[in-house]
Amino acid sequence: KVDPARCELNTLGLNHLTWHRGFKVDGEEMWGPILQGYVAELRQEEEPEFPPELVETLQMIPNYYLQYFYSTAHKLALQQAWPPSRAEEVMEVEKDLLKEYSDPALTAPPEDLMKRGGAYYSTVATQFINSHYNDLGETHVVNTVHNGAVAGWPKNWVLEMPCKIDRQGVHPLPAEPLPEACFGLIAQVKSYELLTARAAVSGDRNLLYQALLTNPLGPDAEQVETVME
Repeated sequence: KVDPARCELNTLGLNHLTWHRGFKVDGEEMWGPILQGYVAELRQEEEPEFPPELVETLQMIPNYYLQYFYSTAHKLALQQAWPPSRAEEVMEVEKDLLKEYSDPALTAPPEDLMKRGGAYYSTVATQFINSHYNDLGETHVVNTVHNGAVAGWPKNWVLEMPCKIDRQGVHPLPAEPLPEACFGLIAQVKSYELLTARAAVSGDRNLLYQALLTNPLGPDAEQVETVME
């Protein structure tokens, strides 16, 4: 195991829509062997989470959630086995979790938390708060307005990216833009986010319609009105 404090992840995108493209340990780039090892694992798996050719072409590892965009038909096919849906499974898991959390003697995260997803968010949040409050200047991956850190991208976009965290706040670190194959999807999802926010603030149904129409996983045009209702 390697101490996370010695590591640096190069990643960029939106929340739940990122691509990992570098990993340094003590300043030394380790991405080559990491990528090769990941592709080798994909080739051995009967149902890999991504086609090996996709990873080799991009030379990046997509965030897990990108399966919904890159393998939409497959993800929909998996839903044919419902019920229970993932939401229904989580509801049952949370019933048990809330019972465990009600125990005053509980001093460690319950094992069932691993079934819920996001089990390590508390660790990440604590490290972030520590770096901010104690002015440590550590690098953490967070969502924030990049303010020009990614050249050529709208400065007011909120991105998920490495940032320096100190007493003064969050400081995005300069980052190379993602290739066009990734930016096209990001721009579409970001347009959906912006239209949704504007629709929520204004109550404009036309903006809401446009938001749903823009989302690459959204309904067909004939179904937008139904989804809106």
